[in-house]
Amino acid sequence: MSAQSQLGPAGVGAGTAPIPQIAVRARPRWPRGIGKFKQALFVVLVLVLSILFVYPFLWLISASFKPQSDTFDNRLIPTTWAWNYDRVFEIAPVATWLLNTLWIAGLGALLTTFSSAMVAFAFAYFRFPGRNVLFGLVLATMMLPSQVTMIPTYLIWNELGLVNTQYPLWVPQLFGSAFYIFLQRQFFLGIPRELFEAARMDGDSYWTMFWRIAVPLAKPALIVTFIFEVQAKWFDLMTPLIYLRDTALFTLPLGIKTVLDQFGQGGGGEGEYHVIVAATVILTVPMIILFAIFQRYFIEGIATEGRKG
Repeated sequence: MSAQSQLGPAGVGAGTAPIPQIAVRARPRWPRGIGKFKQALFVVLVLVLSILFVYPFLWLISASFKPQSDTFDNRLIPTTWAWNYDRVFEIAPVATWLLNTLWIAGLGALLTTFSSAMVAFAFAYFRFPGRNVLFGLVLATMMLPSQVTMIPTYLIWNELGLVNTQYPLWVPQLFGSAFYIFLQRQFFLGIPRELFEAARMDGDSYWTMFWRIAVPLAKPALIVTFIFEVQAKWFDLMTPLIYLRDTALFTLPLGIKTVLDQFGQGGGGEGEYHVIVAATVILTVPMIILFAIFQRYFIEGIATEGRKG
């Protein structure tokens, strides 16, 4: 008997059950017209939201070039142009405040980034009893409102004789942040442990593993932490308001508050809001420039953290 005669219909052996056919349902597709309408609707929605978000900043820029009488006329193109920034630097030591804010925000963000990274690496790499409980206690500090510790912290700095100095504005950053520790620990857990084990076999110390392996691989998370903390320190008003008394030590947010109190009508001034608006632009623009420079790293870090979370 030939091999062909042993095969049943459709070439299947006589003793073999026929293979069932699985029907694959095609994914429904929108008609071309509806697809283009949805895309156009999405573009319009994005444009509307963009205008809503950008308009206040454009208004702020426009008002900073208007005279006092036209500050609130809501025209984006001033009818009469005025250079109010000279007046800002004339009435207050804005350059000193700007330098104070730059170095405090930069140093504080740098300290927070690497102190949080070291703690996060320890929680991610080392296995020891009570690790999860200790990590839970670190996260529990996020539930404690800052207002609760405000007075005890002030009493500590006052006892040390460091009130009216800039140390309380950046020294606490040496101890990291619970939120950033959690953020970076999740990133370090995604790094293959075999890399660290191979480094240990080659004789690397824990510090070398952290600095030469963990830090380069965690660069997106570190950049996100740095940008977040720079922004937090840059716009921080409460801490300088509590600890600083000398005008030369002021940061920019506290300095602008004094300008508002001095020249705004609420503080007994003549309502020179064109000067206040110009000072606000000086406070805002550096953060926009920072985000524009690190936008690619910022988006990459957020996307990476979202995938690992």
